[in-house]
Amino acid sequence: MSNIAAPFRSRVLSAFTGNASGRPDWVSQIEEGDDAGFFGAGSAAWAVHGGMATLVAGIRALLMQTLHPGAMAGVHDWSRYKEDPLGRLSGTIQWLISVTFSDTTMAVRESNRVGRFHDRVTGTYLDAQDVERTYAAGDPELLSWVHVVFTDAFLGSHLVWGSPIPGGPDQYVREWKKAGELVGVLDPPASEAELHAQLDAFRTSGILKSDERVAEAVRFIRHPGLPKGMLPAYKILFAGAVASIPVEYRRMLGLRRAWWPAITATRLILVLVGKLLGRSSTSEDAARKRLARLGLH
Repeated sequence: MSNIAAPFRSRVLSAFTGNASGRPDWVSQIEEGDDAGFFGAGSAAWAVHGGMATLVAGIRALLMQTLHPGAMAGVHDWSRYKEDPLGRLSGTIQWLISVTFSDTTMAVRESNRVGRFHDRVTGTYLDAQDVERTYAAGDPELLSWVHVVFTDAFLGSHLVWGSPIPGGPDQYVREWKKAGELVGVLDPPASEAELHAQLDAFRTSGILKSDERVAEAVRFIRHPGLPKGMLPAYKILFAGAVASIPVEYRRMLGLRRAWWPAITATRLILVLVGKLLGRSSTSEDAARKRLARLGLH
């Protein structure tokens, strides 16, 4: 790798994993365990979460999440996203990657870690009708919203920028239903049609809300505290995420598609970042080593 690319690779890996090598301790633990995990090689979850489109999906999921006032209140009241945006990001990635690629024991342990954090997140917020309501991160409605938005963002981004999904979109949604169940989601969608139906139900029920708190979060997501060297690429990825969001949600977020070809530019950035990062020491590689050790190729 060139002397120019190496520092960029280190900054990207540090941002997304909390470790400049891209292999924190929890990635090494993926090699351990006694089973193939909840999904395994050749699964739709491996294909989607192992692809470069996840870089855009994370942005899209964060933007969409802000539209539920209860979820936004939890982030506003309890998250240190402004002081440590990368720390929050790396924690979310740890859960995502662990559930996707680890054995079942580690996946359950990581999901329980998330659940213990949710137990502390409580408070009040004003709903879309300006009625004060109490919330807890473990409320079924909030858990469902976060899961649906997350699944929609990763599926939608992969369909735009990723490779074909084994079994198609329905297979991915059906597989990732398990991740929702692990963190306490009731009746997570099991098909692409169910996913869209649940997302539309939130939109048409009057639950979602756009206010100054949402606008503040959107401004931060647009201009996060990233190293300066990463900002030009991030600006393109942000525009790509916005372009991939259905127009009805873009309007609620107060966002417009860029005048320039954001989808194509994002594709070029993902190819470039993929070449710079390479394939060494990835979570998928660690999972395959576990499978090889267990004779589960």
